[in-house]
Amino acid sequence: MAAKIRKLGYYSMKVPNRAGTGARMLEALRDAGVNLLAFTGFPEAGGTQVDFVPENDAAFRRAAKGAGMKLSARKTVFLVQGDDRPGALAGTLGKLAAARINVTALDAVTAGKRRFGAILWVKARDAARAARVLGAKAG
Repeated sequence: MAAKIRKLGYYSMKVPNRAGTGARMLEALRDAGVNLLAFTGFPEAGGTQVDFVPENDAAFRRAAKGAGMKLSARKTVFLVQGDDRPGALAGTLGKLAAARINVTALDAVTAGKRRFGAILWVKARDAARAARVLGAKAG
């Protein structure tokens, strides 16, 4: 089965790099009934940057505001989901490379039961073209 690729919104924010910070954010979102399709974090300038890919943008923004989270503006990310196999992402990345679109960041993981998922970022100016090249569906 070919991978399913969606063009989605994501939000980022800077947080302190302290134990429990991520747990508190995720608990607040859980308590508000918000489902995340992806969540990632990495060290950034003495703190941590976290990125949220919500299933429902409006519900996420309401819950984040209620929890006092200071989010970035909505940006674009691609969510790739499919059957796991050797080279599962090779075709997706090959299409972008052939179109001379650089992937600026990528997180991928197997999801069990022979499934995988990935989130990938391109520069904002390349997002619409990347969506066309990948056949990504909005939302």
